[in-house]
Amino acid sequence: MPILNLVKKLLKPGGRDQTSEKIAAQPRIYGRPEHTISRAQISPNALKVLYRLKKGGYRACLVGGCVRDLLLGREPKDFDVATDARPDEVKALFRNCRLIGRRFRLAHVRFGREVIEVATFRAGLPRGKGDDWAQEEETGRLLRDNVYGTIEEDAWRRDFTVNALYYDIQDFSVVDYVGGMEDLNHGVLRLIGDPKVRFREDPVRMLRAIRFMIKLGFKLDSSIEVHLKPFAPLLKDIPPARLYDEVLKMFMGGYAVQTFELLRHYELFGPLFPATEQALDQEEHGFPLVFLAHALENTDKRLAEGKIVTPYFLYAALLWEPVRLAARQKEAQGTPPVVAMQEAAGEVLSEQVKHVAIPRRISLPMREVWNLQPRFEQRRGARPYRLLAHPRFRAAYDFLVLRGQSGEAESELVDWWTRFQSAPDSERKKMLEGPRRKTRRRRPRRKAAAKQAFPQE
Repeated sequence: MPILNLVKKLLKPGGRDQTSEKIAAQPRIYGRPEHTISRAQISPNALKVLYRLKKGGYRACLVGGCVRDLLLGREPKDFDVATDARPDEVKALFRNCRLIGRRFRLAHVRFGREVIEVATFRAGLPRGKGDDWAQEEETGRLLRDNVYGTIEEDAWRRDFTVNALYYDIQDFSVVDYVGGMEDLNHGVLRLIGDPKVRFREDPVRMLRAIRFMIKLGFKLDSSIEVHLKPFAPLLKDIPPARLYDEVLKMFMGGYAVQTFELLRHYELFGPLFPATEQALDQEEHGFPLVFLAHALENTDKRLAEGKIVTPYFLYAALLWEPVRLAARQKEAQGTPPVVAMQEAAGEVLSEQVKHVAIPRRISLPMREVWNLQPRFEQRRGARPYRLLAHPRFRAAYDFLVLRGQSGEAESELVDWWTRFQSAPDSERKKMLEGPRRKTRRRRPRRKAAAKQAFPQE
């Protein structure tokens, strides 16, 4: 059986594609006058890679999100190249090339800070049947895939139709094997092949579906939507390190609030943050949801203004409720507040990293932000000055403000720290003194009293 027919058969339930009937056997070629992509919009470094591959006798195309974004009039975040050159052949053409990856063998061509990712066209051969280059779990999850093929086979193995469009440097045309251009024009996000097979093959595609849906403003094809909740538990089998990157992409793309709402709606948030999901289910006075809403709105606002958003602050907000509840339980058992917070933070993080990995460069500042929260209650003596000098004070204060906005922290406490950090030194001393306590008047001693009664003449 020809390899392409075998690929199509694997992607279709029962040998027939029920979700992508529009896919034609021959590609639809959109010539230069039929699309809006111009070489002026493409990174000069990406053009260098494309032209050098072409000069070397290989076929070279832009592919994926960059082609999609260019067609939508957006500025691509990066540029990916697909070619029929093998990774070693790509490396031979570029001295500034490095080969990476085990699951997918890729070539990274570096131009200063910009990296152009070059992938070889891949085929969808049957996995785990005498082919050392492809491996698959019993559940259907793809572990390794380095079976090389043609551009048409490569298109069939991609995830969404709008991500399977190719810009060919040979004649500046857009090549469409899967009906992606039509879905792009209609604003529909559609999987290539049977969702039951594709989601088992890589459950992260469910998270990507939510991210692209929000980012592009598209609607999910019904064949995707009905399978999200039933297949959500498959995310538990994904390596935590991979999910860390996916979480950052979803929540730091400028649409954190919508992402959070849709993840919960399709029951995809629980497998990522089980302790937070459990805490939200037993929320008290609405604090958790209001707090998270303010934190995520603040993230979106800062990104819209071009300001920096730190991953540790985002993760600290996402995990705050289980940490707060655990600390409160320990305080009820007699543990001092500062110690209770430290212990709760350690326990929550040790469980969370089993689901979504959190590097030490992120977890350490997260714990500092959490551990400083009880110290805001200490407003006497030199303690406020020491807290004010802490390197993580500003982030911890911003966290306190979010707690105050949600009604969890006292507004008087937030106002006090707002005034204290900007007040002159004389004003700070008055704030630290607080109201004076009333002192009892001491009674005079008996001798002194006698002298007053019988003074010597």
